[in-house]
Amino acid sequence: MRVISYNLRKHKASGELVNLARNFGIDALCLQECDSADLPETLGPLHLADVTKGNRLGLAIYYRTERFTALETKTFALKKSMHDRVMAPAHERLIGTRVVDNETDHELVIGSFHAAPLTASNSLRRKQIHAAHAELLSMGSGLMTLMVGDFNYPFFTKSLHAHMRDSGYALSLSDRRTYTRYKVFKGHFDFATSLGLDIESVETLPRGKSDHLPILVTAEYGQDRSPIKGSPSHEAASGG
Repeated sequence: MRVISYNLRKHKASGELVNLARNFGIDALCLQECDSADLPETLGPLHLADVTKGNRLGLAIYYRTERFTALETKTFALKKSMHDRVMAPAHERLIGTRVVDNETDHELVIGSFHAAPLTASNSLRRKQIHAAHAELLSMGSGLMTLMVGDFNYPFFTKSLHAHMRDSGYALSLSDRRTYTRYKVFKGHFDFATSLGLDIESVETLPRGKSDHLPILVTAEYGQDRSPIKGSPSHEAASGG
């Protein structure tokens, strides 16, 4: 399974999406800072699962219909930072899509996440990450989960690794830094967290018009994760 995560920098990098969808053989595309009203229903082989609607610059998930069938999509509000309350309200910082693999019958949840900006504390971002994991788990108990996005957490990532282990999730950083716009704030901003998946690699892709570089996550189903067949959720319709 191959998934790209990309912060579009206030939608400025939206013109790059078709090439990303077509050139990397991806199964899903998770976006942050996208203009939800200006996204097409399809990007090459990918179909739009849904977008957040509570704020103009939000989140979206695309998936490859040849590989996956989308069962349900939900958006979630997380604990707000002072920046959210005063400067630029962001009502929804997480979108999740539950899919079934058309080839193997495995079910999993894919999430696109955008943490509070650097003006907030790491403590708040950790709370948002844990809350986001809980929300995605609520979409299907025991399902494999992949959450990617802009975690805004370039410092003290060793501590974050420990917190993730305590919650049962694995944290995966990319091979190169994903944000280099400012001298002070260089580092890994864009991560992947996973449950029940084996992350083979997280590759930082070439720079585009965004201040973030896209990441490409390659993952396999965990060996102890057998397909979930005959689940009532197979009859659920997409919504959110």
